Amino acid sequence: MNDIKLKSMLEQFYIEDIGDGDLSSEFLFPETAEGEMNLIAKMDGVFCGKKVIQQCLHVVDPATTVTCHVMDGDPLKKGEIIATANGSVHSLLKSERVLLNLIQRMSGIATETNEVVQRIKGTNTKICDTRKTMPGLRMLDKYAVRVGGGFNHRNGLYDAVMLKDNHLAFAGSISKAVQTVKENVGHTVKVEVEIETLEQLKEAIEAGADIIMFDNCIPKQILEWRKIVPDSIITEASGMITKETIRDYALAGIDYISLGYLTHSVQAFDISANVSLNNR
Repeated sequence: MNDIKLKSMLEQFYIEDIGDGDLSSEFLFPETAEGEMNLIAKMDGVFCGKKVIQQCLHVVDPATTVTCHVMDGDPLKKGEIIATANGSVHSLLKSERVLLNLIQRMSGIATETNEVVQRIKGTNTKICDTRKTMPGLRMLDKYAVRVGGGFNHRNGLYDAVMLKDNHLAFAGSISKAVQTVKENVGHTVKVEVEIETLEQLKEAIEAGADIIMFDNCIPKQILEWRKIVPDSIITEASGMITKETIRDYALAGIDYISLGYLTHSVQAFDISANVSLNNR
């Protein structure tokens, strides 16, 4: 994770949330009030966000001390204390909401990713994400997938070529599309082609695609069609895949399964922040 980018993101998030000041806390607590905040898991799952906790608290107030009791990727049990922070009550309360919003989302992604990774355990297939992330949070979303045991697909439009139906329709054919992009991109950039039919698969292989995505194909089709795919070509499956069917796709011998819902439909992991005043 890029620490410089993270700090810049958090500064903008707190500018948005705090604005000109915390009206709820500044009139109730004296500036000298000190306290402790405990972050507590309210459910079982996988934790993600240690660096976010530390950076959030220090962006608001560098004098805040933070102790994280778990590491990213550690299992969490309901009632477990994730981290403890000590410092100005004003600072702790200002930090709370943004901090919780981020680590709840990240831990939710890590927990869900870990669940599907466990469902295909014992196979050679890997779980990966997509670009269906929350705008502005892609770095954190994709980090959370890795923490949960998954892998990252391309980070954006800039680091890999992925030729989908709209691209292929404009180019006129898979062969023309692959040829055109390979003539223009660098040799380190991989080219992925999305296919839905056996004819498209054969054309993508002949065209020299580096990765072939089986889109909206059932496991039986993949199992049969994979027989003609050279070992040098990476295979991926996406579309219509659920937790109930994911193992069937893995057993079909696919290399990667990409799941958009890991990040676009994440259920926040329940975490509470309890703040107590010192010397009361």
